[in-house]
Amino acid sequence: MFMRIAKAYAALTDEESKKNWEDYGSPDGPQATQFGIALPAWIVDQKNSVWVLAAYILAFIIILPIGVGTWWYRSIKYNAEEILMDTTQLFLHYIYKTPAMNLKRGLMILSGAFEFEKGHNSQVVQRPTDNEELPPLLKEFSSDIGLKNKERPFCYPYSIKARILMYAHFARTDLPPKSLDLDRLFIVEKCPVLIQEMVNSANQITAWQKYQRGAGQKNCPRMDTVENFMKLSPMLVQAATEKSALMQLPHFNEDIMRVCQSKRRNIKTIQQFIKLKEHDRRHILRDFGEQQYQNVMNVCAGFPMLESNISFQVIDDEDTATITAGSLVTATVTLKRLTLENLIRYDNEVTNQPNGVAPAAIEAPPSEEEQKKHESPAASKKKQALWATNKKKGGGAKQQNKQKQGKKKKGAAAAAAAEAEKKEKEELERADEMRVQEVERNSESEAESDIEEDDTRRDDASDGNSDADIESDDEKWEELQSNIPRKEKVLEGRSKESHVVHCPHFPKEKQEWWWIYIADRKSLRFVTAPTMVYDLKDEKELQLQFPAPAKGSYTFSLCVRSDSYLDCDHVSHFRLDVAEAKKVEESHPQWDDSEEEKDEDESAVSESDDEVTDSDDE
Repeated sequence: MFMRIAKAYAALTDEESKKNWEDYGSPDGPQATQFGIALPAWIVDQKNSVWVLAAYILAFIIILPIGVGTWWYRSIKYNAEEILMDTTQLFLHYIYKTPAMNLKRGLMILSGAFEFEKGHNSQVVQRPTDNEELPPLLKEFSSDIGLKNKERPFCYPYSIKARILMYAHFARTDLPPKSLDLDRLFIVEKCPVLIQEMVNSANQITAWQKYQRGAGQKNCPRMDTVENFMKLSPMLVQAATEKSALMQLPHFNEDIMRVCQSKRRNIKTIQQFIKLKEHDRRHILRDFGEQQYQNVMNVCAGFPMLESNISFQVIDDEDTATITAGSLVTATVTLKRLTLENLIRYDNEVTNQPNGVAPAAIEAPPSEEEQKKHESPAASKKKQALWATNKKKGGGAKQQNKQKQGKKKKGAAAAAAAEAEKKEKEELERADEMRVQEVERNSESEAESDIEEDDTRRDDASDGNSDADIESDDEKWEELQSNIPRKEKVLEGRSKESHVVHCPHFPKEKQEWWWIYIADRKSLRFVTAPTMVYDLKDEKELQLQFPAPAKGSYTFSLCVRSDSYLDCDHVSHFRLDVAEAKKVEESHPQWDDSEEEKDEDESAVSESDDEVTDSDDE
């Protein structure tokens, strides 16, 4: 109490204490900062200590472990792509069991995914109306569903229902909007991710077979099997079969498809359709209004068209350009995305011409000189013969007189030319003598200047060599570091935004994704495993690595397949020349120890021996 009264008196009488009180709230000046936790009074109260302890036990010992255990139990059911582990095991089992599959078999395996089963996925709805609405569809698609198959789980009701709705989706059958249509949208939305898992499962089996020898290699999935899996994705996204790519366009129906695919026209792809002349397209779509026709052409203009460029190198080798047997080849692929709009504009320009020819194809008539160059010797002889016959008709005596006069003129011209040549030679000799004299006069003065210039050049050369060495080292360092940014990008998050797909029958917005791989079409095998490209907007560069085969020349194919569009795949062929593997060097000058290093090693060994003997004596 006395201290508080003393400090209050000092704050009133002493100017410094008063200033500290005003600035810091204490006559003694700035004080240390103190923190505290504000707790309710009932928690600190001793009467409630038992209840507080029970609440802590309930929250941190019972509820928290149960919550963590439930989350962990649910998370281990899914992989990184949020696919059920049971579904992945199902895909692995049947792909290993049947390595050769067609589209129908691949669709059956897809329908067995446990994402469509109520016990594994709580989002699945089982309706009593299915017993009334599914039998008519079952009769319609009975030949494709495979009811006689007794394999599990393909014979289960959920798998049969999934197949029925998939085939109804392909046929664009009208379904009850509040029951089966909702189930169809749910199944179709899950399919693209499940198909990616099927492709990844096939890649895993192929990778296992590379390290396994014997009978297991017979069950390696074939390349056409994996490509059939890839074809299922755009079929489900566009609600069209492989043979009806034109159904991706708006307002198209079966009647227009019959007209396009008739023997007279034989139009099966979108590129064939847009390459037609304007009046042919309008004749096929004569039942469409102007707005509908423009909708069709706008959708055609947005379809993707790819261009690719590929280069090979062996990064870890001194000679990166030479590919030897067994070396790790890095294929740098540059993909460029274009659209079919350029083809449509080109065809429009073609149709505007009177003869249906593009403006670039109409060439100007060649000049007379070009005609003479391109004329063949036989044609020139014929023309001379015709000309000579016409002259002979005019009379032969005049021609003989003209020939004699021409000979006389040629002799006089030859004599004049000989005299002119003699005069030129004499003038050139005189000029050479004058130059020699001038050079002798200036040689002495130039000799002294050359000595000084040599000295300066030596100094500059030494500086230039050092600069050149530095620049060459910098260039080598940049070449070594050129591949590091690409590796660092792997650690970054993958963007999955590219271009929005035109898919009116898909339940949600879809982005363009592409499978890319290198294949050997001759032996029907993958050179590199199919990988997914998620962010191809305008241009993208990526790397594919594979071990070089034995010595020889190979023809491989770069394949880029769309998971969203039919008839938009890109395939380019290239040749790969593989040289014989280099011999392993058993000795190298850098590996040999110098005499000084050998002496140091021997002295170190002798010193260690001496220390050992001294310790033994002690």
